[in-house]
Amino acid sequence: MLATTISIFTKSDSAHLTLYKMITVIIPTLNEQNTISQVIELVEKSANVSEILVVDDKSLDSTVKIARAKNVKIYTSTKLGKGSSMYEGMLLATNGIIVYLDADITTYPENIVNLLTDPIINNTADFVKATFNRQAGRVTELVAKPLLSLLFPELAHFSQPLSGMIAAKKSILEKATFENDYGVDVGLLIDMFQEKARIVEVNIGYIENRMQSWEQLAKMSKEVSRAILKRAELIKHSNLETLGNFAMIRDQMDFAIKESLLGLNKMLIFDMDNTILTKSFILTLATNYKFKEKLIEIVAENSSPYVRTKLIAQLLKGLKINELLETLDGIPTVNDFERIVKEFKQKGYICGIISDSYDCITNHLVNKFDLDFSIANELEFSNGMATGEVKIPSAFLRTKDSTCNHDFCKSNAMREVAHRYHIDLHNIIAVGDDENDICMIKDCGIGVAFCSSNSTLNFIADRVIQERTFAPLIELLK
Repeated sequence: MLATTISIFTKSDSAHLTLYKMITVIIPTLNEQNTISQVIELVEKSANVSEILVVDDKSLDSTVKIARAKNVKIYTSTKLGKGSSMYEGMLLATNGIIVYLDADITTYPENIVNLLTDPIINNTADFVKATFNRQAGRVTELVAKPLLSLLFPELAHFSQPLSGMIAAKKSILEKATFENDYGVDVGLLIDMFQEKARIVEVNIGYIENRMQSWEQLAKMSKEVSRAILKRAELIKHSNLETLGNFAMIRDQMDFAIKESLLGLNKMLIFDMDNTILTKSFILTLATNYKFKEKLIEIVAENSSPYVRTKLIAQLLKGLKINELLETLDGIPTVNDFERIVKEFKQKGYICGIISDSYDCITNHLVNKFDLDFSIANELEFSNGMATGEVKIPSAFLRTKDSTCNHDFCKSNAMREVAHRYHIDLHNIIAVGDDENDICMIKDCGIGVAFCSSNSTLNFIADRVIQERTFAPLIELLK
């Protein structure tokens, strides 16, 4: 009887029944420790999901630790960017239907997986995007929709073209190009259209997204427009006027974004050790893990910052990332640091860190205090453990525009980040405490020596703060 029953299905029907039991949910993550557990638990409730992949974009918080406690597969993306995480997750998926869910949303409906996959299982769609009961964001309304209406009018009716909640057949996703930035979602939509996939948009109710900063929105606008325009240029057009319009649109978009960035034409840069932090991170780490004597010996015997950086990194071999971050969290920051950053950002300042410490440490502070950037040495990890190797960013290295003879200098990094944000050096305030900060303090608009015992730094600085408070910086806003 069973054999008779099965025989009535076509090959196509059998394929759909197989797919029904074969859903992989991919959750790209980056510092989502507050929400990842809830998202995983929600997905686990779906009977049709046989595989959950958390693809982590090298989080610096406890995201991976929390996910590891769940019954899911965890991978670290080989390349930074949400698009890379989505692509690598797709390659790793063993099932025929793939669902992408954002890791920072806790208001998904309980049947979110079914809502996204039912059109595929019912053979009415190959690619499904979620829409939700909330006004579309600024980048959607001001960038994505106008460009789609002009260049891909068949896609103009989608209310949420930038939605990251997606379901699709793996076989068709394999034909797409995954942008490695904010353009990934709209890029997939266009690629699916060009592959003649059946595309459906389904409403998943009300959800709440994390608000993006102004700087992130500017970056998002550029990357979304680039993804759309790149695909439009691949279409065969019958006249040069259309191609000329693409170039004009791109130029206008770039100009608008640059003009917006120029409105944020001021910057506040902090050193980290003994400035933001009340102690030296590496010295505290060396004390905690019993390599202080070796650290002091390396500093005493090597005058080259480059050599010191390489040798000190070797002392960290075998330490876990959580051990480094626990050490950092045990060092107090200057009491009013967070308040000062908020006040400066409200006045339009870009705020960040330039440090000769490690990026995993400075990035943790960036996330904690809502800073805009950090530049620091890139400590290498394998399976969550320091390898003893470190990469010195090119931003620190001397160029033809350098004003000092140092091969490795924070002033070079300051120039790089100033160029990135279109900010003149005279509009930068830099705060530091020791010899390594001298060139940066000298070359910026207003250099501040903070609780420094270095006589040269105190001499060349425009302001000297002798007490461990950043309150005197407020005077610079007036």
